[in-house]
Amino acid sequence: MGRFTTDHTKKLTSSFRFFILIPLPLIAMSSSSSPPVTIHTINPKVLECEYVVRGDMVMQAQRLQQELQAKPGSHPFDEILYCNIGNPQSFGQQPITFFREVLALCDHPSILDRSETQRLFSADSIRRAQQILDLIPGKATGAYSHTQGVKGLRDQIAVAIEARDGFPADPNDIFLTSPAIHMMLQLLIRSENDGVLCPVPHYPLYSASIALHGGALVPYYLDEAKGWGLEISELQKQLKEAQSNGITVRALVVINPGNPTGQVLAEDNQRGIVEFCKKENLVLIADEVYQENVYVDEKKFHSFKKVSRSMGYGEDDIALVSFQSVSKGYCGECGKRGGYMEVTGFSADVREQIYKVASVNLCSNISGQILTSLVMNPPKAGDESYESYMAEKNEILSSLARRAKMLEDAFNSLEGITCNKAEGALYVFPRLHLPQKAIDAAKALKKAPDAFYVSRLLEATGIVVLPGSGFGQVPGTWHFRCSILPQEEKIPAVVSRLAAFHEAFMAEFHD
Repeated sequence: MGRFTTDHTKKLTSSFRFFILIPLPLIAMSSSSSPPVTIHTINPKVLECEYVVRGDMVMQAQRLQQELQAKPGSHPFDEILYCNIGNPQSFGQQPITFFREVLALCDHPSILDRSETQRLFSADSIRRAQQILDLIPGKATGAYSHTQGVKGLRDQIAVAIEARDGFPADPNDIFLTSPAIHMMLQLLIRSENDGVLCPVPHYPLYSASIALHGGALVPYYLDEAKGWGLEISELQKQLKEAQSNGITVRALVVINPGNPTGQVLAEDNQRGIVEFCKKENLVLIADEVYQENVYVDEKKFHSFKKVSRSMGYGEDDIALVSFQSVSKGYCGECGKRGGYMEVTGFSADVREQIYKVASVNLCSNISGQILTSLVMNPPKAGDESYESYMAEKNEILSSLARRAKMLEDAFNSLEGITCNKAEGALYVFPRLHLPQKAIDAAKALKKAPDAFYVSRLLEATGIVVLPGSGFGQVPGTWHFRCSILPQEEKIPAVVSRLAAFHEAFMAEFHD
């Protein structure tokens, strides 16, 4: 008691008396007067956050699907065609055989030595599984790993990045993780006065994440008239405007190939972007998850790391974060939640903080880590699985290219729709040229005109696409995002249903 003075005792006594003098009925009444959480008391940043990819249109589609199941024939279509999301295997795309064989063996290593395994699995998948298991402590795919991912798997990915780019890669720069975008925005955004340059249109994970972390999205508009081109003059304009409004711009996001717009950047354009980030001292956040999805011969994918190194910039000259994912490309393993980010150009003390943020999530699941290493290191020529692997990969990518072309041509054939060339990724982003009566009808319902259009499309045809207003667009223009993922044999049905609806819609609202 020697440490407690009389004043301390008086304060404690006063507090104690205060609590016991509150009438018990008043306490009960106070605790039940309102729920502990309401829409007015949750974090306002959550209210700001919007994610159209799984929003109102999807809920509307799910309602219609339930009605069809409960009462077949209740709508003028017999199935819902989900063209809203980049989720390949939900559309029937089959997994790559070699990848799944290795994953199965790694998850159940006790079957590696069984005689029937030699008959069921290819020799190189057995060998690869054994090699991978030797890298994992305890050979346990159900265990936690190092925060950045299994070191041996990062070693393999670093070798693959070096082979892709022609420049060295350090496994210590690689984080095998799925929520990489959240991690980096959490690191960069300090307050509402910190901004991130993002393309418009863009994948809404960026706008949602920036809102959740309390920052400012600084839009730069892609030029639709130039095939969704990225103009350096537009970056400069938006940067200066943000700075004049008291925003400190910390980073530039580039999505290449583009989502939702499908463009592939030219290497000269990428060099200009690197120079811009260097001059303005910005972190370059390179979303490169569609790097395998390039459908035009005149364009090639070049990583921003390769471009910056070829310009003579060393590892410490440009702060660069590059993302890759097994969810996209030809693999389409969305549910495995595998991917990596490569982080270069950050000081040692900042790297420690990135590691700390990653540690909060413990680690990525090991199956996702294994799959990431397999995507970056697939079978090579001479391996037993090489020919079948290449056949599966090439068929997926060539079919996607055909589907993209079919949808692009179909949209451009319709009055009131224009669609840029689908150069890559998994989507087309056609523009709607709507009659004023349709715009007025949408406003009367307090809806964006493109949201009004796609809702009517869904109710009439069962086709689910997403309004461009959920991705950002030049004010006064209207678009929708359509996935190219429906099975190739179903694309004609998508086209015919959409064309019939569109013609009827335009006639209904003809000025």
